[in-house]
Amino acid sequence: MSVDPTAVLDPAGRQALGKVLELLATERASLSSVVDERAWKVHVADSLTGLDVPELRAAERVADVGAGGGFPGLALAVALPRAQIDLIESIGRKCDFMRRAIEAAGIANATALNTRSEDLASTAGRDSYDVVTARAVGRLSTLAELASPLLKPNGVLVAWKGKRDADEEQQLARASESLAMQPESILDVGDRAGSRHRHLHVVRKVGPTPPDLPRRAGIAKKRPRG
Repeated sequence: MSVDPTAVLDPAGRQALGKVLELLATERASLSSVVDERAWKVHVADSLTGLDVPELRAAERVADVGAGGGFPGLALAVALPRAQIDLIESIGRKCDFMRRAIEAAGIANATALNTRSEDLASTAGRDSYDVVTARAVGRLSTLAELASPLLKPNGVLVAWKGKRDADEEQQLARASESLAMQPESILDVGDRAGSRHRHLHVVRKVGPTPPDLPRRAGIAKKRPRG
């Protein structure tokens, strides 16, 4: 029988994430369509499947790109109290929610940053994270491009995706050399996540950040490589 990913949480951690879910359920600016009893599995358990990746369990600095309503970043921050988790979100109201949630739940090692990942990678965030996470944000080649300038050499991107898409995976493979990002593994975690089709894609940074990265904000999504 599969182990529940939330089993890693102690009572204080469960209480903290319970407060986050309570706030999510009362948020007027809808950040998620799942705010009922399914939220523990759809948001928390799904996020914590990322701990199947050893590099994420061992990370000291994590950037959660397109953090939205706070997952997986907030769940990972509670499960990994020794890691610093930066939740990167360009939409102000989403950042405001995450800041309220961080304060209400007392999650001291999480910080919501109201910025674009490209802008952060052009300044203090460049080459500084052990792991970049992204949950339901964009195509794999786009995520790899956004992650590359944020990651330290040998760091990894962990991307939460649904059903495997051969075209999307091939696009990433074609783009990998220009991004210094090499696809490494694909974990099927659907038996324990919020979606039975959930897969985690692990992509490793295999060289220095390419000098042309990051491109201007939004270009990686509009014109993905590969």
